[in-house]
Amino acid sequence: MMNMKFKNRTKISYTFLRVVTKISEFERKIRYYGTDQPLYEAEIHMIKSIKENEGIHVTGLADMLGVTKGAVSQIIMKLEHKGMVVKDTDPSNLSRLVLRLTPKGETAYLHHEKLHLEFDGLFNAALENATEEKKMFLKDFLNSLDGKIDAFEKEDRTDL
Repeated sequence: MMNMKFKNRTKISYTFLRVVTKISEFERKIRYYGTDQPLYEAEIHMIKSIKENEGIHVTGLADMLGVTKGAVSQIIMKLEHKGMVVKDTDPSNLSRLVLRLTPKGETAYLHHEKLHLEFDGLFNAALENATEEKKMFLKDFLNSLDGKIDAFEKEDRTDL
């Protein structure tokens, strides 16, 4: 009996890992998002951050995303070259530049949002026949797993 429970847990965890891997691969795909330029995952997420935080500057973006100013600057340079982002002088601080999307950047943002809506539709379709109780269980399980993974990552695993 104990062996069967272990096998079921293993199967569930492997199924979950397969799903997570598929989602990760889906996210990492290079897409054009309705433009003539290929965009990588980091670039489209930078576009999203700029759009949703109008008037943000490189330092603010770096702080918000938890990355270095250099990392943000590199991606911004690529996005400028692709015609997605421009830097404008901040009217409240003339020594600072704020970021904004070009029409091409706006198009990419809108196509990215549409893709996420379609992805949300996959989840809704998968949960279509689930009871509210099962949905709450799944939500609680995923939140619990999220916390446990955070704790797991903080543990010293250098000896493995």
